[in-house]
Amino acid sequence: MEELYKEYGKIVHHFLLSVCHDAQLAEELTQETFLQAFLSLERFDGGCKISVWLCQIAKHLFYRHLEKCGREVPTEQTQMPEEKAAESVERTAIARLELMDVLKEMQKLAPQMREVIYLRVMGQLSFKEIGEILGKSENWARVTFYRGKEQLLI
Repeated sequence: MEELYKEYGKIVHHFLLSVCHDAQLAEELTQETFLQAFLSLERFDGGCKISVWLCQIAKHLFYRHLEKCGREVPTEQTQMPEEKAAESVERTAIARLELMDVLKEMQKLAPQMREVIYLRVMGQLSFKEIGEILGKSENWARVTFYRGKEQLLI
């Protein structure tokens, strides 16, 4: 469970912070989220990412907190913009963490392979343009990109 907290604690905390706008409450609910997750871990069926499952638990805990405080829990109609915003924050946080992981893994690649991937993904260049820039063929750029992508997926 400690590993789960290390890996997903920030995501859940940022999600809760974006929903409740209270750092102390977000911290308390984050801890409660992981306690509840631990108690119901056997019910996780793998149908979604663990981070999504944890954020769902966090959302329900937040709603329960609102009910205890006598505040109105958002209904489906009023919830839509907030939920979209919360999902957007969650997606952004997850995307940033995933990007960091990919960039760390890219550092392990050979320099030319890393450059091909960078030019293709970040520069959005065609394989022909990449080949011209690096003084190689279009096919070389295509194969190098494919092999680099395969190494990143392993």
